[in-house]
Amino acid sequence: MTSLRKLGSSDLEVFPLSLGGNVFGWTADEQTSFAVLDAYTAAGGNFIDTADSYSAWIEGNQGGESETIIGKWVKARGNRSEVVIATKVSQHPEYQGLSAANIKAAADASLRRLGTDHIDLYYTHFDKPEVPVEEIIGALDELVKAGKVRHIAASNISPERLRASLDFSDREGLARYVALQPHYNLVSRDTYEGPLQELVAREGLSAVPYFSLASGFLTGKYRPGKTVDSARAEGARKHAESERGQKVLAALDEIAAAHEAPDATVALAWLAAQPTVTAPIASARTVEQLPALLGVAELKLTDAEVARLTEASA
Repeated sequence: MTSLRKLGSSDLEVFPLSLGGNVFGWTADEQTSFAVLDAYTAAGGNFIDTADSYSAWIEGNQGGESETIIGKWVKARGNRSEVVIATKVSQHPEYQGLSAANIKAAADASLRRLGTDHIDLYYTHFDKPEVPVEEIIGALDELVKAGKVRHIAASNISPERLRASLDFSDREGLARYVALQPHYNLVSRDTYEGPLQELVAREGLSAVPYFSLASGFLTGKYRPGKTVDSARAEGARKHAESERGQKVLAALDEIAAAHEAPDATVALAWLAAQPTVTAPIASARTVEQLPALLGVAELKLTDAEVARLTEASA
């Protein structure tokens, strides 16, 4: 049985792969989403990541489709106490921004869609520097005190704003961020490595990286000159055509062959081996895509393998 990992200073214990819910109601319909969620939890998974805005970018969608599907699945399975549900605020078309009033209204809307009385981990999806951290933390703290949210976290935030948020929480004795969701993977390291990573380490937060597989590029199925029919092909193509991308693929292929594992598993294992990372996020459109993601729970890279990938992606 895969051992769960503690999330920051919280009492949440999570599986080392967080299942991304961005595809639910987008490239995975309700029935497929249920099958993916069933397979993930059957393998011991318990950490589901979504956002109130998923998937408002699809014509005909309003946002909240992913939360609604997860809510229906939890109700059908009767397993609310067994899963850790993370969702986010700031990007829903009807609940834009991080004003105190919006945070509270958006949280209530998320709770309704998820069909639950509490959110385990509530992220500010994109920081809004025009809103004082005092207002944001104050509103989040009220949700925690009301029992609607267990723990709070941040995503897409500068080191300065994260620092200010943590200082304010400490000074006033309010709810404190326990995790950060950064954009971080083998071909996108600049946003997170450096001041943000150092702050997360120093303050005892957990990093839960998104785009862990670089829009699918790190699965190895996108190669120079190869056409793949996928909604994310465009995002992956730019990596496939770069020198850095090709070096990373060569290193992934080599290490994957040594372990008889898919490239995706190795790319996730590199992330999992990074200081501060508790659980990378990856999504599966189909049940068939899941094993390569779940493999991160078992695959431990050697120090030399981690170094080889780090060097290839420099």
